[in-house]
Amino acid sequence: MKTAVDPKIITKRLRRDTWNAITEYNMLEDGDKIMVCLSGGKDSYTLLDMLMHYQKASDIKFEMVAVNMDQKQPGFPVEVLPNYLESVGVEYLIVEQDTYSVVKEKIPEGKTTCSLCSRLRRGRLYATAKEIGANKLALGHHRDDIIETFLLNVLFSGKLEAMPPKYKTDNGEHIVIRPLAFCKEQEIEAFAEAKAFPIIPCNLCGSQPKLQRQLVKKMIKDWELIYPDRSAVIFNALKNTSPSHLLDKDLFDFVGIK
Repeated sequence: MKTAVDPKIITKRLRRDTWNAITEYNMLEDGDKIMVCLSGGKDSYTLLDMLMHYQKASDIKFEMVAVNMDQKQPGFPVEVLPNYLESVGVEYLIVEQDTYSVVKEKIPEGKTTCSLCSRLRRGRLYATAKEIGANKLALGHHRDDIIETFLLNVLFSGKLEAMPPKYKTDNGEHIVIRPLAFCKEQEIEAFAEAKAFPIIPCNLCGSQPKLQRQLVKKMIKDWELIYPDRSAVIFNALKNTSPSHLLDKDLFDFVGIK
C-alpha cells in the first residue's frame, strides 16, 4: 500500500531537481525563446508547470510558447489542450500533421510504432521551432527515461548511450533541453495527480506491453525491490564516466600509450 506524500513536498522536490538540472547544464539564458513540446501527458504538463514557475521565480528572462502536435489520431480530444493553456495563460500553437496515417501505413500490425512516430514528430517540431523563432526546444523526458534508454542501448543495441540533458540538433539550428532530467517519474505521477492535469493518453500504437522499454522498466522495478536506489546508482554512473576504462578508441588514445 502506497504512503501518501504531501503534494507540497513533491512540488518542492520537483522544483529543486528541475532547477539543479537547469543550472548544472546551463539550459536557460536571458533572451531565450523556448518552444515547450506539450503532448498532453503527465511529463509535458509537469515540464510546462516547472518552466512557468521559474519564468516568474528566477532572474532569467525568457519567453515560452507551448506547442502541441495534432497527429490526427481518431478520437483525439482537440479541445483539451487549448482549454487548459488558455486557463493558465500560456501562449500556444497547435500544429497539425497526419502522422497517424503514415505510421499505420508503414508499420505492420503488431510491430513497434514508436520509432517512426517519434522521428516524424521530431522533424515537424524542429521546423515549427524555426517558424516561430524559438532557439530552444524543451522536452519532458525525466530521470527514468534516461536510465531506461541507457539500458535499452546497452542490452539491445550494443552501445553506451542515453539521453543528453542538452544537445544541439544535427543542423545546428536549435538546442534541445530536458529540464526534468533529474526528476523521478514516480514524483511526476504524484504531482500530475495532485494538479489534476487533463491527461491525454497516447494510444497511437494501442497497447504494446511487450515493448523493450516496458520490459526494461519492469526489470528496473524488480531490481529496486531487492536493491533499493539502484536507479540512483545507475544515474550517477552516467555522470561519472571514465573513458580510459572503457574500450572506445575514439574516446581515448589507447594506441598512443607507450
